[in-house]
Amino acid sequence: MKAVELLEQLHAVPTFKKYGRVTKVVGLMIEAQGPESSIGDVCKIHVFSAHTGHQKILAEVVGFRDETVVLMPFTSLRDISIGCLVESTNKPLEIKIGPELIGKILDSMGNPLDGSILPKGLAVVDTEGEPPNPLTRPPIEEKLEVGVKAIDGMLTVGKGQRLGIFAGSGVGKSTLLGMIARNTTADLNVIALIGERGREVREFIERDLGPEGLKRSIIVAATSDQPALMRIKGAFTATAIAEYFRNKGLNVMLMMDSVTRVAMAQREVGLATGEPPAQKGYTPSVFAILPKLLERTGTNEYGSITAFYTVLVDGDDMNEPIADTVRGILDGHIVLDRVLANKGQYPAINVLKSVSRLMNHIVTNDHKIAAEKLRELYFTYSKSEDLINIGAYKKGTSKEIDEAIFYEPLITNFLKQGYLDPVSLEESVNQLIHLANRGG
Repeated sequence: MKAVELLEQLHAVPTFKKYGRVTKVVGLMIEAQGPESSIGDVCKIHVFSAHTGHQKILAEVVGFRDETVVLMPFTSLRDISIGCLVESTNKPLEIKIGPELIGKILDSMGNPLDGSILPKGLAVVDTEGEPPNPLTRPPIEEKLEVGVKAIDGMLTVGKGQRLGIFAGSGVGKSTLLGMIARNTTADLNVIALIGERGREVREFIERDLGPEGLKRSIIVAATSDQPALMRIKGAFTATAIAEYFRNKGLNVMLMMDSVTRVAMAQREVGLATGEPPAQKGYTPSVFAILPKLLERTGTNEYGSITAFYTVLVDGDDMNEPIADTVRGILDGHIVLDRVLANKGQYPAINVLKSVSRLMNHIVTNDHKIAAEKLRELYFTYSKSEDLINIGAYKKGTSKEIDEAIFYEPLITNFLKQGYLDPVSLEESVNQLIHLANRGG
């Protein structure tokens, strides 16, 4: 029987290859006559150059125009000319994954950025995974410690929850991600740095993450100078790595900075392939790819992926199209406020604008009551802050405002935390309850 199966496999091996030829290069796109391929297939473009000799440039099939294949390269278009041979692999992008990658920094193709060779024995995985079946997702019932008082106390996160960190530029998103990566009790961190400046990658690894954080992390970096397709694939590669370890039964922490730049990269691809611009220039494919990417995280029958996605909001506009779409998909959002940052409050989390949709289901009753009380007091103070600051409010006029004035510096002090000062979940909750009971 085995001999028959082997013979069938041998007969299935093609005895010749069909190639296509490059016929046109426009902007970011390459058009080729053939070969036979499907959307998402990876092709190899054979390039001959006097400087580099024979090379194979990888490209992905992103569309068809009349009878031509439209390709987008993973690298630059340099040295590609009319007549270059195009060979289809007839399969999508695959990467190699295994525990040996922990502590490494990879590119979007899954290769080490330091130029080292991947170890042998790694599993081969397709980056274009499917979200888990909704009926196989266990409900989220366990808390996950992230080591940040404002989150553990006021916005408690569950294992498998997905949250967005919304902020303008320079308000502390990367620093907050570094704090979470160093202090979380998750088994493994997978960090995707998408569209970052080149210098920020090393700064994040050495300053924000640190050696201890790197020992339990896998980093996928696709900097802003790389082609749009590499930035998109960086997000999918990081998600595929997190999925692999989730299926091994681990509780994985996935952090992506930022999902906005993934959307911008997809907009570049969409416009180049002829899609019409929709909301603020974003093409329809952007709003199709976001739920497909974000829904892949969460729980399944084996383990969990707790995900933090940063969203860069232009001009601090929380209702711009990408922010609005992402907020509707995720299980909560954390808003970083520039006003708080200007006051010197770090992390600059605005707890009144932030919400964890699962907090009430996973915390104790005492914890929930304490968090609600402090939120109400903070809201009362924020409503009357202008009157208080100009001296128009007289003490004794309102019992609620008097109590809020007493609590405001205590709450602010609770929400502040040095980025090198971890606080356990238990300690954060104890401080919160003690504060709510006027323990100060």
